[in-house]
Amino acid sequence: MGQVIDKTYNGLKVPEGETIKFENGRPVTPNKPIIPFIEGDGTGRDIWKASKLVFDAAVEKAYGGKRSVAWFEVFAGEKANNEFKEWLPKETLDALKEFGVGIKGPLTTPVGGGIRSLNVTLRQVFDLYACVRPVRYFQGVPSPVVAPEKLDVVIYRENTEDVYAGIEFPASSPEAKKLIEVLHSIAPEKHIRPDAGIGIKPVSKTGSQRLIRRAIQYAIEHKKPSVTLMHKGNIMKFTEGAFRDWGYQLAAEEFANQTISEEKIWDEHDGKVPAGKVLIKDRIADSMFQQILTRPDEYSVIATTNLNGDYLSDACAAQVGGLGIAPGANIGDNCAIFEATHGTAPKYADKDVINPGSVILSGVLMFEYLGWQEAADRIIQGFAKTIQQKKVTYDLERLMSGATKVKTSEFAKHIIENMG
Repeated sequence: MGQVIDKTYNGLKVPEGETIKFENGRPVTPNKPIIPFIEGDGTGRDIWKASKLVFDAAVEKAYGGKRSVAWFEVFAGEKANNEFKEWLPKETLDALKEFGVGIKGPLTTPVGGGIRSLNVTLRQVFDLYACVRPVRYFQGVPSPVVAPEKLDVVIYRENTEDVYAGIEFPASSPEAKKLIEVLHSIAPEKHIRPDAGIGIKPVSKTGSQRLIRRAIQYAIEHKKPSVTLMHKGNIMKFTEGAFRDWGYQLAAEEFANQTISEEKIWDEHDGKVPAGKVLIKDRIADSMFQQILTRPDEYSVIATTNLNGDYLSDACAAQVGGLGIAPGANIGDNCAIFEATHGTAPKYADKDVINPGSVILSGVLMFEYLGWQEAADRIIQGFAKTIQQKKVTYDLERLMSGATKVKTSEFAKHIIENMG
């Protein structure tokens, strides 16, 4: 039996279930966790209905009623603004804080002031410093590259620093002029035009190492061969170059028995990675973009800074079917939110046509994070088989020869039938 939690958030009573606790940054998952969900704007309504059907079926098939999810709706975006005159109500944040793990569809970013981005706000409020984006190929999905099956990477993108920290001053503003004066006094040899906009790019040792630590832990636990530190340190030596150096330092100090640097395998092992060791290497960003196209099978886990990770994850997704089937997770030490990586596509809302793959595969990430691997495996099995049968939504059907176009809800039902 779950706990009876006598609380309401945004006027809705919490369902019977149990609260996920955290120990050392990891979730301790009960048999009936209460998991808040944000339906999402635009096509989010159709996507969430289909995804929930898949999630519940996978859990039932995997555990035969011994485990289940107590879903609890919380509000953000247009639906929240329509009902509560707030884009992100405080009680939504309170519920996510209490229950620890949530999942969400795409959200509209308000126009004309206020919150810059609801997604960024959630990451900042809960210090969700690790943006995790797995990118893999499903047989049969149309791809612009010759061998998309060679790409199977998990990208760990730092979520809280870099240019996304948002410290910017417009050109010719008093703040920009004052900062230019200060910079000229510190480094008179560097010339900054007086009509320049100014942005500050913070990259800290703390922020870098906690992200890289999670990437290395993931590689060890999932028996991945390497972790690549992607950076532009040849130009930005004290931000991105430091990210690289702090990564190598962390690996040597905390994971010395489980990792080995690329330098050491050449100096001490003739270029061969010793059995059971995770290779730690680094690549400059522009080289990484080339190699993820030409030699993708040389990379398995990639840890990088915020802007690099944003670019790279979308570029990788384009190789294997696009954002429609690209999952995402934002993970901190006491909270994790799993999300669609695409937009709201409002012109397709309530038409039951959109691809729900991004949220469904984000649910796979969520179940893996919770330790419910059997449920995650059921979803992957059903999803892959449905794609192979060419029973797909319009975005894939128009690109696949001999495919059958199905509705959002029908796609979910085919996944369930194919779970076995």
